[in-house]
Amino acid sequence: MSALVPVIIWLADPTPSLPPASTAPDDLVTPGVIGFVITFLVAVATVFLIIDMTRRIRRVRYREEIRAQLAVEQHAVASTPSALSKKRSPASTSALPAKPATKPRSG
Repeated sequence: MSALVPVIIWLADPTPSLPPASTAPDDLVTPGVIGFVITFLVAVATVFLIIDMTRRIRRVRYREEIRAQLAVEQHAVASTPSALSKKRSPASTSALPAKPATKPRSG
């Protein structure tokens, strides 16, 4: 029982009082206008970086989807060569029209 007496006294002791309020002026201990402006600029820069990162990620994802779609289409065309020849018309397989003749410049 003698071992419990100091513990009981310690637990029964009232909590210590708060330290006295600071006597320093508020303009010396707060960040002030400059701190607010810097914090605001960091927050704005963070928002712009997040927006830019989202755009870049979306762009990469779309490019990969297009590459995959093109690969599937190329594989489908390569596996069925007869389907490709049926789709082409004689006009599309002909050579490009000749360029009109131009007069040589004299000079």
